[in-house]
Amino acid sequence: MRYLLGLDAGNTVIKAVLFDLDGKQIAMHALDGQTAIPEPGFVERDLNELWRNAHQAIRACIDKAGIDARDIAGVGCAGHGNGLYLLDSDCEPLLGIQSLDSRAARLADELAAGETGDQLQQICLQKPWPSQTPTLLAWVKREKPELYARAAAVLLCKDFLTYKLTGRLVSDVSDMSGCGLVRMPDCVYDRDLLRLYGLEDSFDKLPDLLEPSDVVGHVTAEASVLTGLNEGTPVVAGFFDVVACALGSGVVANGQASVIVGTWSINQVVSAEPVAASVVFMVSGFGKGRYLNIESSATSAANLEWYVREFIERSGHHEDPFGYCNQLVAETEPAPDDPMYHPFLYGARLGSEMRAGFYGIAGWHTEGHMLRALYEGVMFEHRRHIEVLTAAGVRFDDVILSGGGARSQVWPQIFADGLGKPVTIAACQETGALGAAIAAGCGAGVVASYEAGVEKMTRAKKSFTPNRDLRKHYDRRYELFIELGADLRRFWSKLRDA
Repeated sequence: MRYLLGLDAGNTVIKAVLFDLDGKQIAMHALDGQTAIPEPGFVERDLNELWRNAHQAIRACIDKAGIDARDIAGVGCAGHGNGLYLLDSDCEPLLGIQSLDSRAARLADELAAGETGDQLQQICLQKPWPSQTPTLLAWVKREKPELYARAAAVLLCKDFLTYKLTGRLVSDVSDMSGCGLVRMPDCVYDRDLLRLYGLEDSFDKLPDLLEPSDVVGHVTAEASVLTGLNEGTPVVAGFFDVVACALGSGVVANGQASVIVGTWSINQVVSAEPVAASVVFMVSGFGKGRYLNIESSATSAANLEWYVREFIERSGHHEDPFGYCNQLVAETEPAPDDPMYHPFLYGARLGSEMRAGFYGIAGWHTEGHMLRALYEGVMFEHRRHIEVLTAAGVRFDDVILSGGGARSQVWPQIFADGLGKPVTIAACQETGALGAAIAAGCGAGVVASYEAGVEKMTRAKKSFTPNRDLRKHYDRRYELFIELGADLRRFWSKLRDA
């Protein structure tokens, strides 16, 4: 057995990546899925398309590698956390809600308020928020009771793919703790927790709960035909994708920090005990004495993806639109009166009513200034999240950066300068898939432990040292970023409630 296959299922893209046992990427294939927005705030996907893209990506990856599928020791999947994936009693898809959805914003506020929110925080170490799985399930129960009655299985993104590969309905502790559906720090289902969400009748809808590297089952004959995988190949329970990205980037030891510049702004630090602070967004457990304390929101590189999609790709005048953006930012010297940007296209951790916007634009500002403001605004929101972690007692000395933003030639330096911390870029670009592959290796018995997998299969690519001359510049602009956001809260609320 010479290879491991990792799947990385995001909110849109599904990637199948083949690695050897040293972590070298052998082949990769990715497919974009379609997102549906049937109503404002609703962000959904077709689960049949998700599986179709997954099995096509796996087959294409194996074909590109030109290997014998019998040499694949195991398969692991990482998937975006939260959202809601419902199946009926025949295990047919009912609903697929992505983690950018905000339909349950008012219900989240209702659940989070007062004693109920405090009790939930004490049990699962997070309060309700709009895209959180149990909050969405409670919304379905309240607003779509007929659909709720038909739902027989409550899954997360990667769990649906694991089911299609093996025929088993399971989830793992990292995903279920990340979505607030287990009692912490034990990482077990809890009826009192469900009662607080108003979901006491949903206990039997929850899948079996496993450790990420536990073998769920084996590739079925039907899945083998579709994917090209060998029938009987072991499949593990897999990871919440932020945990997989941490491992795949080289973060596994207590006190190590992983920052993911992806669709979501993910800022997380490993600890032996979970941080039980109400200000921290969530804690994900991925084994005994293994916790990631996480501050996150949908405020990161999705902003650049939106900018490219709406203003650059539409005109089709650049073969490499992201390279074009990086070049413009690199050519634009930072100045005290540069425009500001809030990266709140999909709301923010501090409020679903918050919106994105450029501020302080003058006639002499160029597209480069606008893009630099966007890059800085994303970094500033990451910095705000990190300051929440440090205020809660979390400590770290440096940062390992991953995600799509880490591929930029300029963004990592902006992070180093703005955070005032050394930043290291992981050599592997597909860190989520690599983390899932490490779990698969542990389950298949070809990797001794997470630590052994990280040591052997991950490596650093480049490091960035903070430019001390820019520290005051970024500190001042960060203060303006926070002050402007506070001043705009009333405006954003009026805009939402119009």
